[in-house]
Amino acid sequence: MQSVIADVKNLLSDLISRYRSRVDYLAIRLEESEGSSIGLRGDKVETLSESLSIGGQVRVCYKGGWGFASFNHLSTLSERIEEAITAARIVGDTETILAPIEIIQDIRQFPLTGTDPRHITLAQKKALCDRYNQILRQYDPRITTTTVRYGDSTQRVIIATSEGTLIEQSWADIEMRFSATARHNDIVQTGRETTGSRQAYEDMTSLEEQVQSAAQRAVDALSIPTVKGGNYTVVIDPILTGLFVHEAFGHLSEADMAYENPDLLEVMSMGRRFGTEELQIFDGAAPQGHRGSYCYDDEGTPATTTQLIKNGILVGRLHSRETAGKLGETPTGNARCLNYHYPPIVRMTNTWIERGKTPVADLFKGIKEGVYARNWLGGMTNGEMFTFSAGEAWMIRDGKVAEPVRDVTLSGNVFKTLGDIEAIGDDFYWDESGGCGKGGQSGLAVGCGGPSLRIRNVIVGGEA
Repeated sequence: MQSVIADVKNLLSDLISRYRSRVDYLAIRLEESEGSSIGLRGDKVETLSESLSIGGQVRVCYKGGWGFASFNHLSTLSERIEEAITAARIVGDTETILAPIEIIQDIRQFPLTGTDPRHITLAQKKALCDRYNQILRQYDPRITTTTVRYGDSTQRVIIATSEGTLIEQSWADIEMRFSATARHNDIVQTGRETTGSRQAYEDMTSLEEQVQSAAQRAVDALSIPTVKGGNYTVVIDPILTGLFVHEAFGHLSEADMAYENPDLLEVMSMGRRFGTEELQIFDGAAPQGHRGSYCYDDEGTPATTTQLIKNGILVGRLHSRETAGKLGETPTGNARCLNYHYPPIVRMTNTWIERGKTPVADLFKGIKEGVYARNWLGGMTNGEMFTFSAGEAWMIRDGKVAEPVRDVTLSGNVFKTLGDIEAIGDDFYWDESGGCGKGGQSGLAVGCGGPSLRIRNVIVGGEA
């Protein structure tokens, strides 16, 4: 295998030498991916497959214009390079501006702490899904629909560029999703759990408690009253914090959204205050062991940790080489693609709010009437506006967690909400369940983290 890889690298180097004089920039990314996918719905098997994918992409820049082509056979690589060059020359009419990076030649493999999912048979993975599905289906007769989904992927990527970068890196990623829907008369409620790992297959084999929790939440919600809508002081748990910082703030920090939108660039201007002195927000692939971690992005830029908000003030944003060049800033290693069919775009990696100093129990003090929300069912963002659905929630009365409520949605403007954070808890949790979507590339593995937060003036949807 190593001799084959060496031959491939030599081929890439030869092709880049042949074509580099015709363009400002040329990059070839090869990808070998091996994985399995299982999907169960009730007593039906919707998906049961194993796959092996080998392919690549060519990216060319000429006078600021980009050309892109993907391929599945190395024998066609010369033709794909010609196509990409032709496309770039048709659209290029200004100047190629790519922020400089260190030229690196390196080989990296993310180590597993346990069993490689490739060493587990598809039958064993199916049996694991069956076991979890039985827990959901047998939990309560009011549960009418269950889903269990399993997926793993092991990737090896080689990146070669006309600047001299030659990088090989590989990793494994595993994810499971569970849901249970319960019905009583006209009331329908769903409980969900998602988890992922880049560590070991064993991380998926002892999830009975999470599976039961999804079923329990669905059943419990059938008899829980709906929250009365209004403005509340809200306490959210670390999982909702991770979702909030990723969806509501993280996407606005991706520089391709800013430099293409002058109004947003003005709003997201460096030095603007968004929160209290205690608020610290980061994104980075450099912290090891998370689903958004890697050594180099898909342009060959080394992984970093970028502070986005420091002491409540905006100090950074996420970049590809092109966005960093156009804004006169430094590349952050955030150019990522889902697979070889797509060009790299600016994407988050692991995004988190740093833990604070307030004991979690103290977050509830002084709240006469509020809402405590945990976990998530779903959500959406539209620019700076967001709406999230909590997985479970309780009223807060006179500083104490009181009766449970359902159908809790949290809405607001992200900038106002950041400013309305009253206290930051001293706890912290990494949520490895994320699959991010952007630009038609959905399911990219990311990590989210944070502490519990106390936020005033949150719009909570429910009964009028």
